[in-house]
Amino acid sequence: MTKIKAGIIGGAGYGGGEAIRLLLNHPNVELTFVHSRSNAGNALYSVHADLLGETSMKFTDTIQHDVDVVFICLGHGESKKFLQENPFKASVKIIDLSQDFRLGETLPGREFVYGLPELNREKIRKSDNIANPGCFATCIELGLLPLAQAGLLKDVYTTGITGSTGAGQKLQDTTHFTWRANNISAYKTLTHQHLKEINQSLKQLQPMYSGTINFVPWRGDFTRGIFVSSIITIDKSLGEVRKLYKDFYNGQAFTFVSDDTIDLKQIVNSNKCVVGLEMEGDKLVVHSAIDNLLKGASGQAVQNMNLMFGLDERAGLKLKSIVF
Repeated sequence: MTKIKAGIIGGAGYGGGEAIRLLLNHPNVELTFVHSRSNAGNALYSVHADLLGETSMKFTDTIQHDVDVVFICLGHGESKKFLQENPFKASVKIIDLSQDFRLGETLPGREFVYGLPELNREKIRKSDNIANPGCFATCIELGLLPLAQAGLLKDVYTTGITGSTGAGQKLQDTTHFTWRANNISAYKTLTHQHLKEINQSLKQLQPMYSGTINFVPWRGDFTRGIFVSSIITIDKSLGEVRKLYKDFYNGQAFTFVSDDTIDLKQIVNSNKCVVGLEMEGDKLVVHSAIDNLLKGASGQAVQNMNLMFGLDERAGLKLKSIVF
């Protein structure tokens, strides 16, 4: 089989680095270029030190257009501008990891499908342009989609904690080790930018949903992973809800419902989402956990690429969590 030729735009950040690692080891992909204006001419391992001995590739500021797919790993607001200034042939598939196209935004000749496979798998298979979901959005949506399909969603109260890599590679006050270590803080309380795409996805399954996602995100004292807990009032038993979830995710490649309590280390360094359920009275608590750099970013992007090219959905993503 001829290998898929892939390129990466914005390869120096955390998301770009994970995309490089995944594509270098993907059995069906040839990584042909990694674009970075600030690092052009430097070896990939000069930025991503773990790649020493893995590849001799260098960053380039030249865009190669003779590719099959491009992963855009730029900051929010930069992807749309980049594509407008550097158009690709219509035959080149685009997978954008920013939030620039998640709410139905388009470019001339390009319409984007929201790339959550558990929600839009068949649309993704037929699409040439994917808007990869946000990390918190992915984790919260995967915890709530089964309830939305059953028309059971009301107001939701959600807390979620994320590692420091969720803030990106650019140094800032809240990513300094001396500030982050032994510390937890809330940010963007009830106003997080992912709320719009979360509501959009939930209404896709429960069109009449008019509740509120009351979301408080937290910065955690660890590097990667997201753990979310969502509380919903419901008139079902725990057994009924667990069956609802297992039926919804039956046959899914990466989302699994646990009968036991879940923890973050189950999913770090994997493309999995694990979901755990607890109930007290009429209050259902849905716990969900993902790796923010994989299922929440580059891993899901590769999963989408696999679907777009008719590959095994798990290709290049059979990763083992670190656990200990």
